[in-house]
Amino acid sequence: MDDGARIYLEDGTVVDGVGFGAQSTAVGEVVFTTAMNGYPESLTDPSYKGQILVITHPLVGNYGVPKRNVKEGILGNFESEKIAISGLVVGEVTYGTKWNSVKSIDKWMSMEGIPGICNVDTRALTKKIRDSGAMMGVIAKARSNANVDALLKNKYGSIELIRSVSPKKPIFHNNPMSNKNVVIVDFGVKHGILQSLYELGYNLIRVPFEYSADKIMSFEPDGILYSNGPGDPNLLEKEAENFNDVLEHGIPMMGLCLGHQIAIKALGGRVEKMKFGHRAINKPVMDLETKKAYITTHNHGYAAYRKNLPQDLKEWFVSLDDGVVEGTKSLRHKLITTQFHPEARPGTKDAHYVFGVFDKMINDANK
Repeated sequence: MDDGARIYLEDGTVVDGVGFGAQSTAVGEVVFTTAMNGYPESLTDPSYKGQILVITHPLVGNYGVPKRNVKEGILGNFESEKIAISGLVVGEVTYGTKWNSVKSIDKWMSMEGIPGICNVDTRALTKKIRDSGAMMGVIAKARSNANVDALLKNKYGSIELIRSVSPKKPIFHNNPMSNKNVVIVDFGVKHGILQSLYELGYNLIRVPFEYSADKIMSFEPDGILYSNGPGDPNLLEKEAENFNDVLEHGIPMMGLCLGHQIAIKALGGRVEKMKFGHRAINKPVMDLETKKAYITTHNHGYAAYRKNLPQDLKEWFVSLDDGVVEGTKSLRHKLITTQFHPEARPGTKDAHYVFGVFDKMINDANK
């Protein structure tokens, strides 16, 4: 730990605290999650790239950081190979352990060059974000000579983020029990999604986000998934065009989180930036087909509402908090999407059946 760290917000707010993790400067959009557990998964979620994460639960680090659990290149207890957030804000950082812990969160963040700040009133900070909206921020040493004003001019929506989390070339996760392929257009896919599809019995092929329809189809996919990822979906005009080109091949498709947003944009709908987003593992949504409610995991700062859906998409899931469209089905194509994360690591698996719907679409198409 290092006495004397500060958070600088773009509205002029300055919050004092105590530094931990790497003794460096971080800049990013300040957002909050209300998840009470799962910090290894949250910190490694590529969708948090370019963001400073505030965890509202007062104690963070209670069970340490586990040893990596890997099968066929898929991590069973992290969402990517490294920490994705720019910085971390907590009320109290702890040094608890668990049988599978190999290091503290402080040491982990220090090793990966990610700064944190603790002894902060995260309740007050969260209320500010709820009232004013997500905003840019900087974590720096109290005596840092960093040019905070210059750093705060880097707006989240204008920063290139996907390129840093998408693979540069295809990555293969071969399943010895399968002869079917799911191609994942990888905008920063979470390993929980990979694990869910792998356990359904598919070979997984992750391709760079820029891949054209022809390149994607060259892998002879039985299904195609557009993954989660960071940044503003409204910047992805070329990727939306590619989505439409892929859709015309008639292969069963699924869009998750950012993939859901790209599908809506590609088909002529509109996606808006939310005031402070959904980031939690306890968000209620309703399946409009069964009229059943489920508790789901979310991480998104952009969303679509019913009035902004294209004609080709019908609502499948809706948020019971604020009416955000949380899932769609196409009326013309073999396409489903969800804004939430049905793999739900570390949250409840209430809506994991969504992967079963995708699996059935693929199997029906192969009959």
